Amino acid sequence: MLGAFRRSSGLSGLLHFRRSSQLKGSKAFEATAIARKQSQPIRPYFRLPDSFRKTKEVGVFPSLQHSSVWSVISFAKVEFLEWYLTMVKCRPVLTKSITSALIYTAADLSSQTIALSSSEPYDLVRTLRMAGYGLLILGPSLHYWFNFMSRLFPKKDIFSTLKKMALGQSLYGPSMTVIFFSMNAFLQGENGSEIIGRLKRDLLPTMLNGVMYWPACDFITFRFVPVHLQPLVSNSFSYAWTVYMTYMASLEKAAP
Repeated sequence: MLGAFRRSSGLSGLLHFRRSSQLKGSKAFEATAIARKQSQPIRPYFRLPDSFRKTKEVGVFPSLQHSSVWSVISFAKVEFLEWYLTMVKCRPVLTKSITSALIYTAADLSSQTIALSSSEPYDLVRTLRMAGYGLLILGPSLHYWFNFMSRLFPKKDIFSTLKKMALGQSLYGPSMTVIFFSMNAFLQGENGSEIIGRLKRDLLPTMLNGVMYWPACDFITFRFVPVHLQPLVSNSFSYAWTVYMTYMASLEKAAP
């Protein structure tokens, strides 16, 4: 019986040895096949265009970069507009005065750029005078004038708009033109008779040109723009007009 047990154990050991040898052989074969497969070069079945591969290396498409830049710019514009409208409501007179000063500064520099030659320097004192007029006189007066018009004629129908335009052309416009020419001449050192001579020479042509320019601007402003934004729109229209006004104000003294 002991001999039979030994024979059976020897037979089972032999079978186990053969199975382990076969298993090791199969694993070695699989490892060799994997190594051969990895060593072989991979042939691409589809080649991407150069432009696509370059953008893939960068990680972002150019169109996406372009759109992201414009989205940032648009967001900044919206933020600035919201900030400006908030300032118009919280600090109306100050905001409108600074806006007028900036527009008059830009308009005067534009006027000098047109009139001066490339070798002539800018007259920064003149620009400072124009900015001071916009800051101290025009900006506050526009605020109170438009508020007064909205209380006097609260409706925005055609008839009310025409009445606002008529008052602007007959009262506000001439008054501000006289103040503008007189203040600018006084700051340049002109005396009373010289200021009167300048007004006689320049006031009427300026008013006639204003009648051709301002009615359409006033109609748009009074008819379609909210009251708190009317000074801003009027200042925007006044840019081209201010270029002309600063040119007229820079003319030589009138002959006595």
